[in-house]
Amino acid sequence: MLSRVADSLYWMSRYLERAEHAARVVNVNLNLTLDRAPADAAQHWGRLLASLPDPPAWQMRTVPDGDERATVDLANRESIAACVGAARENARQVREEISTEMWEEINQLFLAVQQRRPIESEWTAGTHEFLTATITGVHQIQGVTDATMTHGEGWHYIELGRYLERASATAALLDVQFREAPPDPTGAAGVSEFVEWVGLLKSCCAFEAYCRHYTADVRPQRIAEFLVLNPDFPRSIHFAAGRVQAALRAMAGLTGRVNGRSERLAGRLLASLDYGQIDEIMGELPAYLQGIVRQATEINTAVHRQYIAYPVDAGLA
Repeated sequence: MLSRVADSLYWMSRYLERAEHAARVVNVNLNLTLDRAPADAAQHWGRLLASLPDPPAWQMRTVPDGDERATVDLANRESIAACVGAARENARQVREEISTEMWEEINQLFLAVQQRRPIESEWTAGTHEFLTATITGVHQIQGVTDATMTHGEGWHYIELGRYLERASATAALLDVQFREAPPDPTGAAGVSEFVEWVGLLKSCCAFEAYCRHYTADVRPQRIAEFLVLNPDFPRSIHFAAGRVQAALRAMAGLTGRVNGRSERLAGRLLASLDYGQIDEIMGELPAYLQGIVRQATEINTAVHRQYIAYPVDAGLA
């Protein structure tokens, strides 16, 4: 596979996952704003934007101002609209590698995002509708991809991009929450703190799965264990790291580039999660999560050097 094709498939997937993550987190926390005291709202939205990739540098005056910028401003590279547009452009460059159904779904989402501009007068209903449509659109693209695309080298690049982005985004979200709003050491959580932790679970689509696993007793340590170390929940860091390693192993086997740096880094990350104990990492959880984000960045760099921008002599060999 041409390196430019691999690069476009990889970043198409990462941008779609990034758009879905931002839309879901903003949508959940927009709904939870009704349960928060007004004095807590601005601080909470500031933390929320800080958890997104490369948070924009502006002083948010109101919740609508900040959220509109985070969702639809094309001048912000990390906004939902910009991410969807970048994903569509990458898909256009590799149109021959993806199925017609995938291309149609990506275009449908792109047009819906471009035509939708939530404004303050329709903040509650309009923005919720926009964010929900974005989440649904990305899920449909992912489902169509798995159902209609050959699960070969190109599909593995898509899987790699999706789960590497997911691991990094989830770790960043948890890092901001546990660092800037740490749990009460006495264990006496008030209503405001309870809303924060429920919002964190819902931001990761994990509330119902958490309740089935631990019952409805919401405790910060259990939340951290579930979202970081659970190997079966699709949005946990452990699950994402496993899929990243599986994709890299498949790519190495198909290209003959076994034991590359990216595969070793992914294996190291997965091993740390396989054998990690929440009692051991809870005391330094923010640093641990920042380490995961850093490792995800290193894997991204290694993938680029190993599969995208590799030396000519390595390609000929």
